[in-house]
Amino acid sequence: MELVERGIVFFADTAWSYLLYLLIGGGLFLLLYSRFMPLRHFKHSIEIIRGKYDDPNEPGDITHFQALVSALAATIGMGNISGVAVAIAVGGPGAMFWMWVSALVGIATKFFTCSLAIMYRGKDSAGKTQGGPMYVVLEGLGRNWKPLAVFFAIVAVIGCLPLFQVNQLVQIMRDVIFTPLGVVGEDHFWFDLTAGVVLVLLVGTVIFGGITRIADVASRVVPAMVILYMFCALWIIVANFSDVPRYLMLIVTDAFSGEAAAGGAVGAVIMTGVRRAAFSNEAGIGTESLVHGATKTREPTREGLVAMLEPVIDTMIVCTCTALVIMMTGVWQTTSDNGVTLTANAFESAMPGFGSYMLIVCVLFFSTSTIFTYSYYGTKCLGFLIGARWQFLYNYFYVGCIIAASVASLDTAISMIDGTFALMAIPTMLSALLLSPRVMAAMRDYRRRHQLGSG
Repeated sequence: MELVERGIVFFADTAWSYLLYLLIGGGLFLLLYSRFMPLRHFKHSIEIIRGKYDDPNEPGDITHFQALVSALAATIGMGNISGVAVAIAVGGPGAMFWMWVSALVGIATKFFTCSLAIMYRGKDSAGKTQGGPMYVVLEGLGRNWKPLAVFFAIVAVIGCLPLFQVNQLVQIMRDVIFTPLGVVGEDHFWFDLTAGVVLVLLVGTVIFGGITRIADVASRVVPAMVILYMFCALWIIVANFSDVPRYLMLIVTDAFSGEAAAGGAVGAVIMTGVRRAAFSNEAGIGTESLVHGATKTREPTREGLVAMLEPVIDTMIVCTCTALVIMMTGVWQTTSDNGVTLTANAFESAMPGFGSYMLIVCVLFFSTSTIFTYSYYGTKCLGFLIGARWQFLYNYFYVGCIIAASVASLDTAISMIDGTFALMAIPTMLSALLLSPRVMAAMRDYRRRHQLGSG
């Protein structure tokens, strides 16, 4: 098992050493190529998600708002709680700065990839309209590019497994509740396994209902989830508000010094920040366009404007609050804990007696909502590979992996997802870059028809 774990970690590190340039460099190109145009229309984006332009007769399965919250259910998850803790533990506070950079270019990336998800929707073997990178490649680039579409679907079948979410949910339940009570000792295999079985029963009741049930649950859970977590985090930040400028400055200075990173290298800080941002907001990975491609609309630009809000909400707001809480409480310097346990220690330090329990409630919502949405992503990808008739088989594979993830190590879980996310970025970013002129043409036409002007 140790050999397997080292192999998975090596795979993830190698993949990201190359794909880092495609994800950030490609996103920066799209941002500059668009002349920051999507950023000028945040007000219009809000009008769209409020339902001003919803038409139930347009093709698709879900509304703009449901698409946004379903995507956020996947992105606002353990990447915001545990992923930020991993970033700071490995790369120091400076890793957060590079998460900001990734989110900024991610705004443009999401606009382009999710516009394309509507522009080049295809039909599955059952004749149902679908969206996602594999259909963008086929319909936008042509049938000669089919191997690239197949490559995405194969990698996404693995990348969409809930390994990290399940692993961290089980970890916080074990470390914060059951170990202090003396229920779990050093050998926690049977506890982890039992927790995995319970999660299978919980998740199965939702994911077998398809995207409409997932979107319905997400639209109810995600807003409450974000409000609860942000209330707790902002409570801690406001109580230490005078320290905010100092820690923000530390994030910026450490980003270019690397003093707090493991190994003390700036390159390690950049790599850590970008990897954690990609896992957190998924810009350029392709998973986001799988759900946005199911939106009821004929306007590609409209869905791109909705999707671009996600890196702002997810990384620039939620992840920043998590980072400030961890730094303000000092736990990142005083303990050897990593992942969700580090964040739990920070909440408990700031709110003694109940902070860690509040975080458990948040983690339960964060992780399960992500698990629900990821199952839909994987189902669509398997349906593309073997036919829509058989895509339901993915959910059985999916719930089986929940049990495996509950007993896996943190390094194995996070490295497996990191590596596959890096590979998923190849077809997603290549198709976005090659088809970007068509997105810009659609954007200019949309602005003219809706008289948006410059902002």
